[in-house]
Amino acid sequence: MNPQAKLITTLSLLLGTTITISSSHWMMAWTGLEINTLAILPLISKSHHPRAIEASTKYFLVQAAASTLLLFSSMTNAWFTGQWDISQLTHPMSCTLLTTALSMKLGLVPFHFWFPEVLQGSSLMTSLLLATVMKFPPTILFFLTSASLNPTLLSIMAIASAALGGWMGLNQTQTRKILAFSSISHLGWMIIILIYDPKLTLITFYLYTLTTAAIFLTLNTTNTLKLSSMMASWTKTPSLTTALMLTLLSLAGLPPLTGFLPKWLIIQELTKQELTTLATVIALLSLLGLFFYLRLAYCATITLPPNSTNHMKQWQINKPVTPLTTTLTALSIVLLPLSPMILTIP
Repeated sequence: MNPQAKLITTLSLLLGTTITISSSHWMMAWTGLEINTLAILPLISKSHHPRAIEASTKYFLVQAAASTLLLFSSMTNAWFTGQWDISQLTHPMSCTLLTTALSMKLGLVPFHFWFPEVLQGSSLMTSLLLATVMKFPPTILFFLTSASLNPTLLSIMAIASAALGGWMGLNQTQTRKILAFSSISHLGWMIIILIYDPKLTLITFYLYTLTTAAIFLTLNTTNTLKLSSMMASWTKTPSLTTALMLTLLSLAGLPPLTGFLPKWLIIQELTKQELTTLATVIALLSLLGLFFYLRLAYCATITLPPNSTNHMKQWQINKPVTPLTTTLTALSIVLLPLSPMILTIP
């Protein structure tokens, strides 16, 4: 991609995200979301491959429909209440439409159908943006309107997302699709606690973003797009692959790694709210995700590929390990001891 075009798209992404998260008016929030959508489309389709063009078309259609629903929701609320303020969303129909629109933008079940296909058609770095940065503005809008949303509807969508994200990830061999279903599963954990403790939703999103960024950067460094090529990573970079295994287990939520912290806090808060059944169900559904994380870790560090294959393998690494990859990987593994400090944040 042309450096000037890349600079413009990057600045547009930053501008759109900043406008959305800092606005209190629905029209400005909608404008920021539209800028974000238009900025990411050239990055998805930059490879000029038919699958990339298909992914960008799917992304544009879904995001345009979600933005239309969001605008219709805010206009309906303004029609009945006379308020354009984001925190003043009170009309029941507007709340339902907003939940639908933001769920489409995030990829929550049952509006998840576009997300794995778009990630599969994008490059690893664009997939990283789609799985982390592009989910930040809708998550902030959920955070700002959490007091007005329907807890039953959100709980059903959260449980369905955790179940489908874990179940559909079991039979995948492409790393981008596995991480897409992982994202859907983690969104279920974020949404289930949104009504009761919105700040915990943001903490979960930040830690998920940290861990997912470390995994995507590591996969980009080793040029790993599927499980069969991941098996060869150990021979090329044993230390980086070991760190990848620990990062995957952190994303799965195993103690004493960083990813255990948000799941522990969410289950604790659900129990405080006397939602023990809900906490038990979502904790059991996380075992589905644990299975494919363990399979990824197994392929990365324990299994070596057979030597009788007829195709060529790339044994030399092309890209150096950047300090950003190292820092994010370390943080996604060892942040759990900071949990007492996080719990004291007012």
